[in-house]
Formats: sequence, structure tokens, C-alpha cells
Amino acid sequence: MYAILDIETTGGQFNEEGITEIAIYKFDGHEVVDQFISLVNPEIPIQPFVAKLTGINNAMLSSAPKFYEVAKRIIEITSDCIIVAHNASFDYRILRTEFRRLGYNFESKTLCTVELAQKLIPQQPSYSLGKLVRSLGIPIADRHRASGDAIATTKLFKILLEKDLEKTILNDFIKFEIEKGISPKLQDLVNQMPAKTGVYYIHNEGGNLIYIGKSLNIRKRVNQHFTGITTKSKKIQVEVFTITYEETGSELIALLKESEEIKINRPRHNRSQKKSFFPFAIYVEKDSNGYLNIRLGKADGRKKEITSFASLQEGKNALFKFTAKYHLCQKLTGLYQTKKECFQYKIKECDGACIGEITPEIYNLRVQQFISENSFENKSMILLDRGRNINERSAILIEDGIYKGYAYYDLNYQITNIEILKKILIPMQHNRDVKNIIQQYIRKSKSLKILYF
Repeated sequence: MYAILDIETTGGQFNEEGITEIAIYKFDGHEVVDQFISLVNPEIPIQPFVAKLTGINNAMLSSAPKFYEVAKRIIEITSDCIIVAHNASFDYRILRTEFRRLGYNFESKTLCTVELAQKLIPQQPSYSLGKLVRSLGIPIADRHRASGDAIATTKLFKILLEKDLEKTILNDFIKFEIEKGISPKLQDLVNQMPAKTGVYYIHNEGGNLIYIGKSLNIRKRVNQHFTGITTKSKKIQVEVFTITYEETGSELIALLKESEEIKINRPRHNRSQKKSFFPFAIYVEKDSNGYLNIRLGKADGRKKEITSFASLQEGKNALFKFTAKYHLCQKLTGLYQTKKECFQYKIKECDGACIGEITPEIYNLRVQQFISENSFENKSMILLDRGRNINERSAILIEDGIYKGYAYYDLNYQITNIEILKKILIPMQHNRDVKNIIQQYIRKSKSLKILYF
């Protein structure tokens, strides 16, 4: 758990400030599960420039609770949490000072979103909370009030967690959790998982990632690991200490995150990714008569492929659909081989006679249309898909044929303004696997929307 907080103070001499307002949002890495917001009577005057900045004045605080009256609630909501704040050293120092005045030693681990943002969102013109969240397209209300700033920090922290592909923040959190006690039982771990689409991370007692997976139903998939009798399942059952997860909403993002993060983190129980998941591909070659022939075969890095497939059968099925959609000759696609095969796929016998009735130039236009609509090359587009909740959508950016990453957005201007989209983007590596994951998903998905730019 994280306790994301913001504190407003009276201003004044170092370590003589008093708290005027505090907001704390208890965040489990996915959503806010508890909150505490209160004005606080500091029992000393507010500096005039602070009153002007925050809008909080002495009259407003005269009937507010004093710090000792809210101290117990602060301890309750921050217990067993990592404190997160923008410029955390300031808020943590103020909180410790107030507790010290009560004779209580308040201690907690902290994370600073300024330092995290500098690492994960480099080269920003400013890392002040207001300017940073505006540059990321995050709306902020009640600026310089504890609740507004704490909500903005929560949204910023969520983006930072997503951008942390090496799982540095998550691994520190797991080690913090391990210090608290023994591992939950397997059934307890299953019950903690959501029945939603996303990626899950299995950790051992040392806090190390031992397996990364994705599923349309995380809870169901984790339960299969714990009830499975394969060698891998049995090893996971013995070694698991805790499981974390990320909801993605979009199945495509779950597939892409799984592929990327396995390559980065190399968990011991994920199979080697030296071999491609897409061993078959479609190529186009010109024959001696000038016709473009479409051929399905084993993937060959020396050739320029149009799209790839996980199995030969999947490739054949797709090729039959392509021939029907683009009115292509089956003989020039290599599909027609024997009458048995024609019967198996319920197609008419094709001897290629139709080719003599159409010039290579006209026929090749059909093939070029097929290439254009099924190849990434030189295309710039945004793929819009489901988000993690009803108010959110996801976006995947492809620029000049290169996959750049994904983002989540609530407001249309975040997606129509390409510069804002690039700032909130979780950057990802482009490679053959992710290109083919995206192409396969485009072929199969009925809900995906594509914006070209």
C-alpha cells in the first residue's frame, strides 16, 4: 500500500511551520481504497503570502481540529504504507515535526514523485507539480490545496508505476511487504486477484520476479497455476511468496506488456524467447510474367515480410480470406495444390486461367492494396481500445511503422494532441514479435478503432 499525501503549511522559519491542511489517499497500486482530508488548526498565524497562495486563512482554521485530534487517524491510514509525495522530503519532515511535538516518533519509507519523474519522464521543462501534470494532460483542480494536489500526485504516481518497466518501484514495494510477515496461502493469493484483463507478476520470498503472465481473467489464470500438475506449475507453487498485477483493460496491451517485460526482467519460469512466436510469414515476389505472387512460408529475416502467423494453419486460413477480400488468384498465392486441398477448404478448383484475362499491372494493384492494408511500413497511426474502467480508453502509438508504446487517457485532447500523447506514453521497444502481435490483433479484433495521422 501507498499513502499519497500533500500538506499545506503556515510558512515561516524552518521546523517552526504548522500544518493547515492535510490530504492522504491510500492507494493499492490500482485504485484509492481509503482517504483522509482535513483542515488543521496550527495554533499559529498563517504567513500572508501563503494565505494568498492557498486561499486558506486564519478565520477558516479557528474551528478546525488541532493536529493532536487528527494524529490517530493519520497513523491508521499510513500504517504499513510507503509515503508518496511530490517533494517528499518536505511533507515527511513536516509530518515528523508535528508528531515529534506530541512526543511520538513517526517513521515510514518514502517515495518522491519529483525524483521518479526525473528518471522516468526525462527532459521536462519543469518538475513542479502543476506544470508537470498539465504537460501530461492530467487535469488538476484546487491547485495549492491539499486534496487537489494529492489527487494530482496520485494520478502522476499511477503513470510513473506504468512507465517503470524494470519494476524498480514494484520490487522495492515487494521487499517492504516481505519485511511485514509470512506469505499468504495460495488460496488467499488467488482471492486477491481481479477477474479482469491484465498482466500478473509472481514473486518469490526474495522479492524476485519468477514468472510474468497475461490473461483475460487474471484470477482464473493464477488459479490454474496453483492447481496445475505440470513441472512449471509445481515449481511456481513451491516458490511463490506473493503476486502483484496490473489491469490493462485492453487484451492487446496485456500481450505487449507481457512480451516486453519478459524480455527485460527474464523471470526464471518464463520460456526462452529466442525463438519467435510467429514462425510463418507472407512474402510477395514477382514472377517471370510480371505478376506479384503472394507466398506463405517459414519466416526468413532476409526477406521483407508483410505479416506473420503463429502457425501454418493460421496463415493458410488468413490467406484464403485475403484472396476472397482482394480478389486474388489462388494459384498465385500457392493455395491451390490438389483437389483434396480444395475440397478441404471448400474452394473452387483454380488453375490460374483467369490470370491470362487480366494484365499484371491491374492484378498487381490488388496485391498492392493488400500490402498497404496489412503492412506497418511507413504508417503512422493510433490504435484505440478499451481502458481499465468505463471512463478510460487506451491508445497504442505507431509512428512511421515503428511501435512507440501505449497510454491511457480520459480526455480527447490527450489523444488528439500528439505531443501530450507522447508525454503520457509508456515507451516500449519495437521488434518483430510486438509488430506481429499488433498485426494479429488488428486482424481478429472487432472493437479496435484506428486513427491515421
